[in-house]
Amino acid sequence: MAADRNTLDARLAALGIATTTVEHEPVFTVEESAGLRESLPGAHTKSLFLTDADGRMVLVVAKDDTRVDLKALAKRLSAGRLSFGKPERLEAVLGVRPGSVTPFALINASAAGVTVVVDQAIMAFAEVNCHPLENTATTRLATADLIRFIKACGHEPTIVPLA
Repeated sequence: MAADRNTLDARLAALGIATTTVEHEPVFTVEESAGLRESLPGAHTKSLFLTDADGRMVLVVAKDDTRVDLKALAKRLSAGRLSFGKPERLEAVLGVRPGSVTPFALINASAAGVTVVVDQAIMAFAEVNCHPLENTATTRLATADLIRFIKACGHEPTIVPLA
């Protein structure tokens, strides 16, 4: 069973990670979330769940305005052609629906086989904003704590420039 926000909050607390969460109307795209940038400090993110023909899965956590070159990323990862993962696979692996993709979904044991790529542009910010497993809220935390959370979930993120 996929983790919910209560499970996520408990895990973050157990790791000593301080967060601030703001509830809002559902947002499905970067454009829809543009209004949040003014009221929430820190880097805003977009997360992409990608797969290749061999079944490799990649979670990309990029700054919201970064244009991710999927061909260049596939080459960098020595992966096949990357495309967006099907909603059924996204839900089965990360436990979230389209529009709610987030690095916090790595809390789910089913995400063990996912390669994590973090946009180096995010690392220039003290804080970062991500969905807390659903797109009706945004959670802000220290960027270093996001990386620590990813590692605590058993993933070693690859931090690379994606622009």
